[in-house]
Amino acid sequence: MCLAFERLRLPLLALAAVCALLPAQAAKPLACAKPLYLTLDTGHMGVAPLVADVLKRQQVRATFFLASEPTQDGGSSLDEHWAAWWRARAAEGHDFGSHTWHHDAWQADLPDGSFRLRRAAGQQTPQTVTLSAQAYCEALRAPAKRFEQMTGRPMAPIFRAPAGRTSPALLAAAQACGFKHVGWSDAGFLGDELPTARASNAQLLQRSLKRIRSGDILMAHLGIWSRQPAWAPEVLEPLIVGLKAQGFCFAPLREHPDYAAWMQQPLRTATTVSKE
Repeated sequence: MCLAFERLRLPLLALAAVCALLPAQAAKPLACAKPLYLTLDTGHMGVAPLVADVLKRQQVRATFFLASEPTQDGGSSLDEHWAAWWRARAAEGHDFGSHTWHHDAWQADLPDGSFRLRRAAGQQTPQTVTLSAQAYCEALRAPAKRFEQMTGRPMAPIFRAPAGRTSPALLAAAQACGFKHVGWSDAGFLGDELPTARASNAQLLQRSLKRIRSGDILMAHLGIWSRQPAWAPEVLEPLIVGLKAQGFCFAPLREHPDYAAWMQQPLRTATTVSKE
């Protein structure tokens, strides 16, 4: 660009002044016309360090949904072993929401206003539990309280119901205590939960590159026990690179038009939370 100005025979001092401004102008980020919103739910955490490396290398800000899930090292995704990992992600500018403490997936609304849920994470034996609306609210708040203990930062007032299963009554109970639900787009289901025999990593990558459209919310996990070879990072980085080549960019949910205003509100965590 400076050569172009030189061809106009600008005076030397004027040319120097114009060129001196160019780095600052080039550093100003351009608005993205094709945003995507990558979200990652907790899992066995075995691929979490590799996922973090990919996000940092590709300069992608994502949104994580946290539950206390069993990990490959015999602990929990929210135990002290992982506290430093979550602090680092918070410092990098990602967003964070609740995924319930025990990974409780809705099954039915009950006549007394409570909910029947399937409690299972990873290789745990599933249990059927019943929670009142208040108890479900506490199950949403528990990851938020733990996240703030680990990072010193508040969690955003958003949640993802395990398996994406909700009802109008469940959504109303969650919103009454400050949480708005975040699902995912049809094309945003990245397939890491599918059996490998049904869909290879190469097939999942090609399907996502063909189907994903601007504005989609994408969903994957920090490790699925049954998936071999693991989806991340084998698919994650090629997917990000391929989508960027198509003109897409990545943003955290705080920049999504459906969530931006909601996420500016502070999360209410005054109620005592039970982890039982």
